[in-house]
Amino acid sequence: MADERPSLKPLEGPFTSVLCVVAHPDDIEYGTAAAVHRWVEEGATVAYFLLTRGEAGIDTMDPDEAGEVREAEERESARRVGVETVEFGDAADGAIEYGVPLRRQIAAAIRRHRPDLVIGQNWAEFFGPNMVNQADHRAVGLATVDAVADAGNRWMHRDLVADGLEPWNGVKVLAVAGAPQPTHYVDVSGEPFEVSVHSLEAHDAYNAALPADFPAPRELLTMILGGGGEAVGLDKAWTAQVVIDRRRPLGE
Repeated sequence: MADERPSLKPLEGPFTSVLCVVAHPDDIEYGTAAAVHRWVEEGATVAYFLLTRGEAGIDTMDPDEAGEVREAEERESARRVGVETVEFGDAADGAIEYGVPLRRQIAAAIRRHRPDLVIGQNWAEFFGPNMVNQADHRAVGLATVDAVADAGNRWMHRDLVADGLEPWNGVKVLAVAGAPQPTHYVDVSGEPFEVSVHSLEAHDAYNAALPADFPAPRELLTMILGGGGEAVGLDKAWTAQVVIDRRRPLGE
């Protein structure tokens, strides 16, 4: 019988600087952190930029308290995969709106960190066939694509230059985590997977507030990364859709 697995390509570096852009604490930990750990081990400098502190994410906790708790949990989860730089924007959790101000925040982060690899998040309406994608994810995911272009355009967000943030056209790859049609993968079998479980477990307060039947971190990441591994013939794999690849000649 012919192999019916999708034809995904390895996401090959080496990458020297990586920026992950997401809406909330824990968005990176649902799989991407495993790839982050591998990139850190390979010598890359990785930074996180989160548009919110996830303050509206715990029903039993006031947003002022929840924001502080979730920020601390995110910093700890990042530390566990080797990431020291974690920055937060000023968007309101649950109320992010796509538009120029959002693009500006993300473009500023790209100019600050000058990455060659940017990891964004899925902006499609659905995860899989029947799970609606959260509104903040959609806004941030789409704005990240546009912000990569904005970051390199001197005449967009002109005040950024005045703040010392010169244009950056060095983003070689933009990859979208959780995309419905992935094109590339990173092998995260073994240590990267184990470290990613440890990283997701750092979100103690948030995990404790989830419904009783929600999968525990190891079970959840086994489903996500094990499913990716099955698609490419590995034990565990992180998959993403590469939507910008400037490593290839135009027209290739």
